[in-house]
Amino acid sequence: MPLLVMKFGGTSVADLDRIRNAAAKVKREVERGYDVIVIVSAMSGKTNELVGWVEQTAPLFDAREYDAVVSSGENVTAGLMALTLQGMDVPARSWQGWQVPINTTDAHSAARFVDIPRANLDQKFAEGFRVAVVAGFQGIGPDGRVTTLGRGGSDTTAVAFAAAFAAERCDIYTDVDGVYTTDPRITSKARKLGRIAFEEMLELASLGAKVLQTRSVELAMRYNVRLRVLSSFEDTDESSGTLVCDEDEIMESKVVNGVAFSRDEAKVTLVTVEDRPGISAAIFAPLADAGVNVDMIVQNISEKNFEDHQGSVTDMTFSCPINQVERAKKAMEDARQAGTIQYDELVVDTDVAKVSVVGIGMRSHAGVAARMFRALADENINIKVISTSEIKISVLIDRKYMELAVQALHDAFELEKSV
Repeated sequence: MPLLVMKFGGTSVADLDRIRNAAAKVKREVERGYDVIVIVSAMSGKTNELVGWVEQTAPLFDAREYDAVVSSGENVTAGLMALTLQGMDVPARSWQGWQVPINTTDAHSAARFVDIPRANLDQKFAEGFRVAVVAGFQGIGPDGRVTTLGRGGSDTTAVAFAAAFAAERCDIYTDVDGVYTTDPRITSKARKLGRIAFEEMLELASLGAKVLQTRSVELAMRYNVRLRVLSSFEDTDESSGTLVCDEDEIMESKVVNGVAFSRDEAKVTLVTVEDRPGISAAIFAPLADAGVNVDMIVQNISEKNFEDHQGSVTDMTFSCPINQVERAKKAMEDARQAGTIQYDELVVDTDVAKVSVVGIGMRSHAGVAARMFRALADENINIKVISTSEIKISVLIDRKYMELAVQALHDAFELEKSV
């Protein structure tokens, strides 16, 4: 039998009615001739509730027990889904991570896959079972303890199973009907994409798009797993949703395919840092050790260069998530006290947002940056920081202009129009 992986997120299995709705979609695929591996998340809100219970019980909790508690939400959903399918006369059984087994590293709450042996599930399919319902987000570490993969881990679980079992496709069912050119809540002109390349989806996911978890897209790109994003709440067919696939499967693409944004950004500037070999390493190594996720980096000529013409100092600016600013400040202050770096002032701006345009067509088209910057200039939006890659351009701007910038860029690149 050909094999399909279907993943249902928390809103798709939020209650018994939605579980029955999801099970009906699985049954339809079985009737089309597929064996199916179903990956399920915890019911909507359940993981937050479990995390809250752990934190109330033990603020300084044992990470192993945290995983034991938090992973239980997916176990409940898997059992209920299997029971529902059995009630529909579909041969199904549920699997917890350790039963498969899903072997992972021992990094509790942030584990990574090691391997997924096929033997146990293959045996059940050979015995006549048509559906394996697997609890997402979890695995088993080398010490035999339950592990979890971090938030969004069920998406990654689904892609990992699709790769391990050479599935024809991995369908991700969620509360949206596909990947859009930008958030439809920002502009009504946003258009659903029929297909999008792995690289574009990875950039959009990392830049703020919430449709797919970044790790899942990375894994899909590495193993060439075709992903399809679908709505749990609509009838679907082979043409529904958005297919995330290899660039070779896309006949023709626009220069820019999407506009992403992130509100939760901060800009940090170290003023008058010594300009010498190794200064960048001295700054960013402590930030990495502190777990600060640095994104955009710009090195500027300091005002002191103009004052003394010695060229001996520079300003270093970087962006990071707002919730990591305090860690960044402490890491820099500790480094200054240790004598590894010196600076006059640390300036933080938490009232910024990042807006990005993404498209594989940028590789072969000139003038994208000029077009982007002109669109922002026409709206009198000042750019604070610029960062580029082969298929994306990101800018940091004042947060109050974020929605205006997204709308302006969507219009400038005519994303409401198909190719």
